[in-house]
This record gives sequence, C-alpha cells and structure tokens, in this order.
Amino acid sequence: MHITVSRAATGFGSPALRSVRSNSRISTMAQSSSEQVFNKPKVELHVHLDGAIRVETILDIAKRRGIPLKAKTASELKHNIILHEPATLTGFLEKFNEYMHVVAGDREAIKRIAYEFVEDKAKEGVIYVEVRYSPHLLANSEVEPIPWNQSKGDLSPDEVVHLVNEGLSEGERAFSTKARSILCCMRHMPNWSMDIVELCKKYRHHGVVAIDLAGDESLNCEACPNHRRAYEEAVRCGIHRTVHAGEVGPPSVVREAVDVLKAERIGHGYRTLEDQEMYKRLLDQNMHFEVCPISSKFTGACDPDFSQHPLITFMKSKANYSLNTDDPLIFNSTLHLDYSTAHKYMGFTEEEFKRLNIKSAESSFLPETEKSELLSRLYKAYGMEQSTAF
Repeated sequence: MHITVSRAATGFGSPALRSVRSNSRISTMAQSSSEQVFNKPKVELHVHLDGAIRVETILDIAKRRGIPLKAKTASELKHNIILHEPATLTGFLEKFNEYMHVVAGDREAIKRIAYEFVEDKAKEGVIYVEVRYSPHLLANSEVEPIPWNQSKGDLSPDEVVHLVNEGLSEGERAFSTKARSILCCMRHMPNWSMDIVELCKKYRHHGVVAIDLAGDESLNCEACPNHRRAYEEAVRCGIHRTVHAGEVGPPSVVREAVDVLKAERIGHGYRTLEDQEMYKRLLDQNMHFEVCPISSKFTGACDPDFSQHPLITFMKSKANYSLNTDDPLIFNSTLHLDYSTAHKYMGFTEEEFKRLNIKSAESSFLPETEKSELLSRLYKAYGMEQSTAF
C-alpha cells in the first residue's frame, strides 16, 4: 500500500531531538498558567494532538524539511499561531494553516510530536490522557483530497496511526503517563469516516480507544450519512464513541450525537443547557461532558466572561465532566491555566477537582482492569477511600 520505511526508534529521548519550551510567554493569560491550584494527579480526555505541538518543534521540522515559514523565531511563530482575542470557531480553525503543512506527511515529525506530547502532559501532572487527531489530516497518500496543499506521497492514514501509537508508547515508557488515542472523523469529509472506524477496529488493542466526530456542527448526519454508518459500525463492534457537539451548534446537535450516533461522551456540550429537558436526561444517564474552559472563550463557544460559563452549572448540578485543554498551542495555555481559571472565576474547590478527575477516570475509554488501576492511583494520591461516593 505504501513504500516501507524503517520504523526503528528515532532517538526522540535524546537531548538533540527534544526541544525546550521557551520561558517567555506572549500573553498575560499564559503567564498565569504556572499557577498550580491543583498540584495532584490529573486525567485529561479532550486534547487534539495537532493542536498541542511545541512551537520549537515546528521550527525544527521546517528547517529539516526545508519548508519556508512566515516566521523565523519561536516568538514570531507563536504570535502568528496564537489566538490573542476571542474569535469564532472558523477563525480558530484557520490557525492550523500556519503550521500543519510542516508536520503532515513526515514520519519522523509525526512520531516526534506524539512522544513530546506525552512529555508535556507528564509535566502538567497528567497520569492518563486520551489524545485525538484525524489520521487523514497527517497523511499524504490514500487520502482524497490530500490536505494542506501537500504533494502526493507515500504516508497513508494507516501508517500515521501506527507512528502516533509508537510515539505515545515510547513517551509512556519514558514519562510514566499513560496515553491512548481517539481517531477523528471530520464532519466536512464524510468519505473518510468508514476508514476511521476500520482503523479504530484494527488498532483497538494497540493504543486506539475510541472514535470521534469533529468539525462544523451545521453538517448533520442527515446531510452526511457516512458518519452515521461509521458510528453504527462502531456500536456493532464495541468501539467507544465520543462526538463534538453543542460547542457552537444548537442542542439538536447534542441530541443527534446521543440518540443517532450513540455517543458515550460529549465534546464540549455547552449548548445542552439551552434544552433543560435534554440536560436533565443526560444528567440522569451520567453522560460525560468534555469541557474546555480556555478553548471556549477563544472559539466563541461561550461568553468570554468566565463567571457566566456553563461549567458553573455543570459543577452545581454535580454533572459528570472533565477539564481539558483542547488545543493548547493555539490558545497559548496549559492544563494548569484551565484549573486556575475554574478556581479563580467559577468557585472551584480542591474537592471538586478531585471529584471531576475521578469522574474523568470512570468515563475514560480504558478497559475495565486498567480503569480500576487508574482509579486506585487517584484515590491513593487524593488520600481518599475508594468507596467514597460523590
């Protein structure tokens, strides 16, 4: 299917290939991200691999591949990539055009960003993470159309998944942070969706734990039936399912995710609150909401006033939800910033942080044995009895 290349370890653990984060930050928001209001083990369930790449790594790869960039320094590139003011979801998505052509189609780069991702999460105190991405958006072969104006190459979506799995696995061994992946269908590319579910099936015992649907929420499954067929196959085969829904789209998108696609978790889900009957139903079902506070401010998903954020209602309802970074590169943020924001503006306490992380672990897509081990680690780290009820 493609030209075979060596898949031997490429030495990502060596100092020469492990780029160092710049100590300088562009925005005052990021300067406060070092404040650790919850300096205990955490679980993260909603973060995009291609939105969590180190700026220094992008520059390094561009130099190696001879790809020109609009910026020559890390500070300049950060300025081009980062959203400095609240925008729209479309404005946010345009930021990927600044750098994705540098990483896509390159085997060494793809494995490297996966490895470095685990290292960065370990530094944030994350002991388990589920990272998501579209393998087609990192490929240059067996994908139509070829993304990011790349020339046709020999890197297929299948090999992309293999490379990411290798990078995550090496990172897990190096940094003791367990990392699994979720493969994304894209709403605007329904012809990729059946490929995605087949890749989920192929790699379900090799690092891939679920399927996701991301992108423009106005493109529903009636207009794009391939998404529905992919999710039906996922249900049939026991593949776990999450869906981006209710971020900027209406509550009906959440209803479709739950009732048609049989989602077990909802990515974002803020607009669910506009349909109180459905919200109560999802509370009763213990539906998990993957909440991303900093992201929601910059994508236009929520009021930029954090004191009015839907997360406050989730907290008061004792809903099942997690705190996540979504795309920390573009928001110039860290998980610490999401936690400190929830603490400073939404009244979160240490007890709530403990509760939401335990709920996150319970809602993870790990096999039951591994999930039990994760929960035991959290209870022990939190000094709690495992029988504690929330």
